[in-house]
Amino acid sequence: MITLLRISGFALIDELELALGPGLTVVTGETGAGKSIVVDALALLRGGRASVDAIRTGRDEARVEAAIELPADAAIRARLAAEGRDGGGQGEGELLVRRVISRTGRGRIHVGGALANVGDLASTVGGLVDIASQHDQQTLTDPEQQLAILDDFASNRARRDEMAAAFGELQAARAELERFDADARTRAEREDLLRYQLTEIESAHLTDANEDEKLKAERERLRGAEKFQGVVARGEEVLYSSEGAVGGRIAGVARELGPLAALDPALAPLVERLREAAAQIDDVARELGRYGEAIRSDPGRLAEVEERLFLMSRLARKHGGTLADVIARGAAMQRDLGEIGSFEEGLAARREAVTAAEARAKGASEKLSDSRRRAAVGLEKKVNAALGDLALGAARLPISVEPRDALSGSGAERVRFLFAPNPGEPPRPLAKIASGGELSRVMLAMKQALSKSDQVLTYVFDEVDAGVGGATAEAIGRKLKMLAADRQVLVITHLPQIAVFAEAHWRVTKTIGSERTAVSIDRLNEKERVAEITRMLSGASTSKQATAHADDMLRRARA
Repeated sequence: MITLLRISGFALIDELELALGPGLTVVTGETGAGKSIVVDALALLRGGRASVDAIRTGRDEARVEAAIELPADAAIRARLAAEGRDGGGQGEGELLVRRVISRTGRGRIHVGGALANVGDLASTVGGLVDIASQHDQQTLTDPEQQLAILDDFASNRARRDEMAAAFGELQAARAELERFDADARTRAEREDLLRYQLTEIESAHLTDANEDEKLKAERERLRGAEKFQGVVARGEEVLYSSEGAVGGRIAGVARELGPLAALDPALAPLVERLREAAAQIDDVARELGRYGEAIRSDPGRLAEVEERLFLMSRLARKHGGTLADVIARGAAMQRDLGEIGSFEEGLAARREAVTAAEARAKGASEKLSDSRRRAAVGLEKKVNAALGDLALGAARLPISVEPRDALSGSGAERVRFLFAPNPGEPPRPLAKIASGGELSRVMLAMKQALSKSDQVLTYVFDEVDAGVGGATAEAIGRKLKMLAADRQVLVITHLPQIAVFAEAHWRVTKTIGSERTAVSIDRLNEKERVAEITRMLSGASTSKQATAHADDMLRRARA
């Protein structure tokens, strides 16, 4: 349950702190006082949409924090431990969550003492705190939401995941079969084109992805054969063959220094280096001579190289841009031709894959359907029993599980919540027949029915008592009290018949000053509570009779 809620710089709130306990807590106040701000703040902690418009004027950021006490057997504890989050609280089993909205647009979220994102909030706090509002009365009439409610009651999460996965595999198998079959209708034309293109590539005998670069270098040598020969010949002459060549002159210096090196050992290393230089120059000169002999002006070879390069360039433009792309494309064409050649085998394999996927999807849908049919009976009984406690004893809420026209990722059926408010009348869709007050009670009955199957620690009801009053409101208050026996329940209400059943009563007050408007919230003692119930009963004008009535209502609720 939520043990502490702290709100700062949010909407009309400067600083607010609520120490909450178990059982039923109500929040009351004048219309427009800002009661729903508390609900909006809790919605942020559940991963709801954040807006800088919610930041209080004059503040740079809004902050909402909560301490949540987790039961020892709560599944979320193991998940937090696996994620390396220790909860962040002072005691074992206490989870701290914080959300900060900044005017800069860079908000911050902490879950369990570590930085987090909105998804972490939704998956963690969203499963612990449930908010029901008048908007949820509308979602209660949505067929998809009705299916989700039934699945929650049946604990069908694993079965739904299995169904979604099996249906996804079936769709993928069908799409692959359709693609393959569509290809097959034009495979003869495709085969002819592939064979033509592959023959063109194979006739080029491409094995080296760098052959074009090597041929370009050879082409340059062939184009400049005379220039190469002239430069190489002059180099060989300067280094070795001419009179006074560099190699001979260096060797002569080494010979002259040789006898002196015998007299002065310091010259010996220099003499050795000169001899090595002379030897290297001789080697270079001989290599130049051989290179020059190999260079020939060969117009025929140049034409062959030009033609080969043109062929490679044309193939590269058609198949990817580089020689490596052409070689890879040729290999891919061979594989494609092999697949076309084994079309019947490929078609049979894909048909078998579809059949197997259909069997898996059918098996998953049958398990889900069986679970839903059994759960519908149980949920219907629980809701109808709860409606009797809410002054709707004659009403019935049949749950219809009907087959869909086709299988889907959510199964093979759709669910409809029907409603028959009076005996003798046939049930009709809930959305078409239930009034606002009846929807409020149906939703509360549904929450009670689901309370044993979910992991929610705190239920928040935001003015879901709209459209009811009198004895019906008192029945709703009693039902909320029953629901709070094993859950923390927080109710925003304007009805005194509901407020009297609370263990804790908070009042929201809006103060309008000369320059600022502020909202505060205070926990009421017994005397203040009598005064607030009196106000809710009679408005601004109070009387001794109204006060006595309020006191009597509180005493009867406690009894």
